[in-house]
Amino acid sequence: RQLQGLGATRVRDGAVVVVDNATGDVLAYVGGVGGASTAAQVDGAAAYRQAGSTLKPFLYAQVFEKGYLTPASILDDSPVQLDTASGLYVPQNYDRAFKGPVSARTALAGSLNVPAVRTLLLAGVEDFRDRLWDSGYRGLTEDGAYYGYSLALGSAEVTLLEQAAAYRALARGGRWAPLRLRAGDPHGTPRAVYTPAAAWMVGDILADSNARAQSFGLDSALRLPFWAAAKTGTSKAMRDNWCIGYSDRFTVAVWVGNLEGDSMR
Repeated sequence: RQLQGLGATRVRDGAVVVVDNATGDVLAYVGGVGGASTAAQVDGAAAYRQAGSTLKPFLYAQVFEKGYLTPASILDDSPVQLDTASGLYVPQNYDRAFKGPVSARTALAGSLNVPAVRTLLLAGVEDFRDRLWDSGYRGLTEDGAYYGYSLALGSAEVTLLEQAAAYRALARGGRWAPLRLRAGDPHGTPRAVYTPAAAWMVGDILADSNARAQSFGLDSALRLPFWAAAKTGTSKAMRDNWCIGYSDRFTVAVWVGNLEGDSMR
């Protein structure tokens, strides 16, 4: 219904994964919806796509855990230029505007890009890449230098299944375990990838409608009648839209885009 409402001239494909947080059971798995798709044989839930801002919660969890920042720490959302091997890297925010001094809470909830890049400078690109690998993002096969500062903004490729498993780990106090697609799959031993305190802080921020009001407004689609943490992401040139969220019981991961890779209109 959502895709039909948007129209095939704007976007053709979507995928959804719904997970039971307690067991890791995949309750719903939609790899594609057919219809107007021009690549209906591609499994959109298992395809590698650019992550966009959906990796930011894990970056902030890492710096909260290390004590480099708290949700109340002030970050500078102002123009920045970073020297890289391929030239200057000049990150921009989604709305091309800058907010000045903002709290880490507002920066993550509002998905501000420049504060995320400044936070990556604290965490270190290599350490962040390694933590994402530990969080189940197995498409990150290169070292940190390959991704560079853009890793904070989701330049890496991930799958919707990986997203659901990683966000489920945040819902479970920072403990990651593999998802179960079949009744006979093993449950797997959970392993800690973030401290419970860091996972809790990130969840509290992602559920804070007031903190994201500056970017999303007070009455956005992310405001639900029960507690839920949610994060959106948009990849380069509008090729991918993501929304991953979790309550205490479920994690829901959604991707919308065009499986052939062309931009959405």
